[in-house]
Amino acid sequence: MTGIYEVLGVPFGFVLRLIYDTIGFGNYAIAIVLLTLFARILMIPSSVSQQKGMVKTQRIQAKIRKIQTKYAGNQQKIQEETNALYQREGYNPMGAGCAPMLIQFVLLFGLIGAIYYPLSNFLYDSEITKEEISLLTKAVTDLGLTGNTKSTHLVELIIIQNIDSLQNIAGVSETAYEAIKGINFNFFGLFSLGDIPMNHKEIHVIWVIPVLSFLSSMATGLYSQRKQKQNNPAMASNAMMTGCMTFGMPLFSLYFVVNYPAGIGIYWIASSIFGFLSTVIIGHFYNPKKMMARLMVDETVERRSKENSIKLAAERKEKKN
Repeated sequence: MTGIYEVLGVPFGFVLRLIYDTIGFGNYAIAIVLLTLFARILMIPSSVSQQKGMVKTQRIQAKIRKIQTKYAGNQQKIQEETNALYQREGYNPMGAGCAPMLIQFVLLFGLIGAIYYPLSNFLYDSEITKEEISLLTKAVTDLGLTGNTKSTHLVELIIIQNIDSLQNIAGVSETAYEAIKGINFNFFGLFSLGDIPMNHKEIHVIWVIPVLSFLSSMATGLYSQRKQKQNNPAMASNAMMTGCMTFGMPLFSLYFVVNYPAGIGIYWIASSIFGFLSTVIIGHFYNPKKMMARLMVDETVERRSKENSIKLAAERKEKKN
């Protein structure tokens, strides 16, 4: 898992730094929100494709039910006809709707890598070298600043938070010190984006982050559930599936944000809000019911066109005879 963070963290760290230096007002939290917004915009084509795929899936399911009714009791025939249907429609049941989820996890792990390793991925090589990072890592370990944590991926965050205690380390340049001190990890004076909520056992303002993350994710889930009941009652009637979709992701986000740096929580909140807005907008322009009606009309036109073609061909053949 650490390898994924390191690999994806490099490009995400570069993009974060670019946003931070240009339109992020020199604030890491704002840079995270803007990166999330840009990522959501880039995901719109994939989300539209997923919406269209959902409508096609509903139509396919209706046809499968007809096959099951027609060949009831003959599982082999049902399987053959279903596979033939998939082939005719160019439909892949395993791949439907996976792309947006994969993109979401790439974004998540990339951002985690950028936040976990800000010295390696956010700062430029001209500001700090790998050797200097190694020296500072050794220093915080020798001074016991890592506490009881065994998570090596938190060391760079610990260095940033304790940089004033790490002055005059042999081999670390003044340029590196200035670069580290220049990272604005502060969330509007309330807490550091490198802080982990679980480390604050007392009442602390940082706990607002996991709460907002849970609520924003829950709101998105409830909205999606309501729209699904309207657009696909058959799937919405599956209580287990609906429950997992509605409550599973909010609970996962709560666990994740409580145990990870606050910067991840900022991402999750922004992602939920932008995702909700994206869902509303796409649902307006690509309404599933209207798309289903259009699809059925297109299928009817295509079927009648084929019937007319067959009829004309038969008439021509009859005239020749």
